Amino acid sequence: MSDLLGLLRKRISTNAKRVVEVCSNDLPDYAAAAADPREYAGMLDFAVFIRHRTIDLVAGNEPLTDEDLAVVAATGERRGETGMSRTVLRRVLTVHASATLNEIQEAAGPHDLPVTMQMLGWLGPQGAAAQQAYTLGFLKGQQHFLPLIGQVRQFTEMVLADEPAALANARNLGITVPDTYQVIVARTPSVDPETADEVVHTVWHRYSVPATWYGDEFVALVAAGHPTSLISDVAEIIARPFSVGAATGPASALAEAFALARRVSRVTRAETQPDHLYTAVDVFMELGAAELPEIDRWLHDLARRLAGGPDLLSTLDAYYRHDLNRSRAAAALCIHPRSLDYRLQRVHELTGVAPATTHGIRILSTVVSRVLAHG
Repeated sequence: MSDLLGLLRKRISTNAKRVVEVCSNDLPDYAAAAADPREYAGMLDFAVFIRHRTIDLVAGNEPLTDEDLAVVAATGERRGETGMSRTVLRRVLTVHASATLNEIQEAAGPHDLPVTMQMLGWLGPQGAAAQQAYTLGFLKGQQHFLPLIGQVRQFTEMVLADEPAALANARNLGITVPDTYQVIVARTPSVDPETADEVVHTVWHRYSVPATWYGDEFVALVAAGHPTSLISDVAEIIARPFSVGAATGPASALAEAFALARRVSRVTRAETQPDHLYTAVDVFMELGAAELPEIDRWLHDLARRLAGGPDLLSTLDAYYRHDLNRSRAAAALCIHPRSLDYRLQRVHELTGVAPATTHGIRILSTVVSRVLAHG
């Protein structure tokens, strides 16, 4: 007969002390808090509490109660109040989950398989519920010291990482979450921290749009179907060329849309005042070329041939931007239409590709986009 639950109950105190020690040894922020005897006692009490409740509830095949989750949330809130970072939070949750599984493995004997499976089946949904409660409490605790814009940036990063606690915390930040977001990525080099903060602050206070920065990428979450002029504000503040990519996805699962918007921004041209939010539909050929090194090298070779001029790349750009209209393209270039014809003929001679053919449009417009996207 299995006595796995009984054995785990006897080891609660030992296992609780061990998980607190592991967290303290691995995480300096956690260790700093644990150095306070009262904080350490609270950490230990929680580790004991959650193990007692796990064993009791598994034995009765019952879920965590609202009271249990309130205790978990209060513990998370305390960790948030101490200034612990969200990175450390994720590590703490991982250590606790791993420790629980290790404790079961250490205690389980040859006759404990049914109870072990029962525990594992319980831990899946109930562990997720506890982690969410802990995280929401943590975010609430952070409100005591983290400025609102910092909370907005953190919300954006959590949503983009598909962390469900972010959406549950949205109301506390005054954020109305739509069913679908359009993820906008604006890529620009060398933005100083003060300018970066100004951009996030501006789009939040003018449009209630959550946003953040990932290195040289500004990322904003706009409700799908609600056009906004925030890109104009971004352009005014940054005051330098940047490229834009956008993709749409459900608010509860945005990581894929974020990855696509990033890829789009890396193949679009940098502009001082972008007048279009480029999506995969606009640049599907450029995206395909970027994924295939052999094709990219071939396009690069064509661009090299065109570099000899005169101004062949800019001529092709104007020609395609004006839908192959010779007069308007020539006017935009401030040249005579015959000069335009000469340049297009020169393109044909250098590349073997006729610019006005379907074949030529597909190839040469991609060459132009790739060159302009990489400066």
